[in-house]
Amino acid sequence: MNLKLYIYLLAVVLFQTGCNSVETPVSGAKDGMVYIPSGTLNMGGDNEQASPNEFPKHEIKLKGFWMNETEVTNAQFQKFVTATNYLTVAERPIDWEEMKKDLPEDVQKPADSLLQPGALVFHQTSQAVDLNDVSQWWSWTNHADWKHPEGAKSNIDNRGNFPVVQVAWEDAQAYCKWAKKRLPTEAEWEYAARGGKKDMIYPWGNESVNFGDPKANFWQGLFPMQNTLKDGHLLAAPVKSYAPNGYGLYDMAGNVWEWCNDWYDYNYYQKETSTTSNTKGPLSSFNPYAPQTPEKTMRGGSFL
Repeated sequence: MNLKLYIYLLAVVLFQTGCNSVETPVSGAKDGMVYIPSGTLNMGGDNEQASPNEFPKHEIKLKGFWMNETEVTNAQFQKFVTATNYLTVAERPIDWEEMKKDLPEDVQKPADSLLQPGALVFHQTSQAVDLNDVSQWWSWTNHADWKHPEGAKSNIDNRGNFPVVQVAWEDAQAYCKWAKKRLPTEAEWEYAARGGKKDMIYPWGNESVNFGDPKANFWQGLFPMQNTLKDGHLLAAPVKSYAPNGYGLYDMAGNVWEWCNDWYDYNYYQKETSTTSNTKGPLSSFNPYAPQTPEKTMRGGSFL
């Protein structure tokens, strides 16, 4: 793996990711949270749109839990940072000695000018590009972080009700601990996203996102050069911009990716063939396309 690819894989988890945090139910309603009842999830892909690693479908029995009705917002994350003086991963100086532990031994240290904190930022192109070359629309941007999502000159003024982005899994964990909550397991996330529907393709059912009223924030048009803005947004949208699912949860498809607690294992569904209860996912990470990089699971898709 070359360093450019490694930085992409490292940085992609800092771009446009949020979380729906959950906690164990207690008596009484919870502000901004909804209760997801216990039940059985038939977990996995439902049609040819699903990736090979989303099969086979398998049953998981889940206990009830509470879940945030929206992605964690900038305003909510700001309260956490103000209370704790927390510094996110994208804001910290890069420690080369620590970073190289996850790199092949023959990778040389890049120039100090390149080892600056930041994250990947999406850039709309002016023409059609090779979709196999993600560097055409992703650009490593120094000093891009949750307060400056598109780079140092950007800010989150008037975006308090937008989902917080440019947060790593470590940051999501820190927020959840402060809020006395936790990240959902991947199984809990999918069960909640389905909104009580069984074996449906989307949180709202089987109707294509290309028909009817806008159902989620996603890219319409010729990616990544032209967006028709049918859903009203070029990039991220404020939370609650679209109808909730059957459980009252918003943006369980589109808008921004959402962190789960589980490690990511490309082959894990093939191992989970019998009914399990409250699975916490694989014990370690494995991605055949990036075997040296430990990864956590993200779900939900994004505005792209």
